[in-house]
Amino acid sequence: MHLDVIDLRQFYYRTRLGRIAQKAVRERMLGMWPSAKGETVVGFGFAVPLMRPYLADAQRVIGVMPAQQGVMPWPAGMDNVSLLCREGLWPVQTGQADKLICLHGLETSEHPASVLDECQRVLAPGGRAMFVVPNRMGLWARRDGTPFGFGRPYSLGQLEAQLEAFDFIPQRHAAALFALPSPKRFWLQSADMLESLGTKLIRNRAGGVILIEVSKRIPARRKPGLAERVSRPLRVLEGSPQPVGVSGRHVG
Repeated sequence: MHLDVIDLRQFYYRTRLGRIAQKAVRERMLGMWPSAKGETVVGFGFAVPLMRPYLADAQRVIGVMPAQQGVMPWPAGMDNVSLLCREGLWPVQTGQADKLICLHGLETSEHPASVLDECQRVLAPGGRAMFVVPNRMGLWARRDGTPFGFGRPYSLGQLEAQLEAFDFIPQRHAAALFALPSPKRFWLQSADMLESLGTKLIRNRAGGVILIEVSKRIPARRKPGLAERVSRPLRVLEGSPQPVGVSGRHVG
């Protein structure tokens, strides 16, 4: 099941371990995608911690958050670009996304086929998608004190097979989070060194997360499933300056 947006915000923005994780994954992503100038960037799940570097130059940035998770206004101090919707029905035009980032969106979904169908639909023909998931061989997937300890962790082979089944073509992959998932001071202070060593020496075998870049197959080989029907109007974040969790609670 999807994690609550309030817990995700607490981890990434209000704990040192979360800020370390955010920095490590974002820097690895930026090594693969250094720029999004003039492009439309869409993030699904809780991808907003990775998307801030693109705000300055991208034509449009959209943070899509599933109803099972809840939504928070983002970015802070700027016009809100985040929205809440059903995970199988995004208010994003077909083929609009030049770059699509999925973080805490695939492994925690109870309907991953619906998520991947929407990813396939909104990605532009020449666009790229980046899926960031827990590595089943890594330490972060074995600790439930972080968001990476929830949902279904993947091996690289499992992830590639699932994406290929939905007409995505793997292009390249990387790993991040070589530091230990511990809030103890020694390991927090060692995080940058361990991340650097892991990136250079261990590479893709033991990172806490897998990052995989894919393109879409054109034409698609498979027929799309039945679209989800809209049973109620989309819930948008209007007039709410605070994150709204799945239980309806607010945090100041």
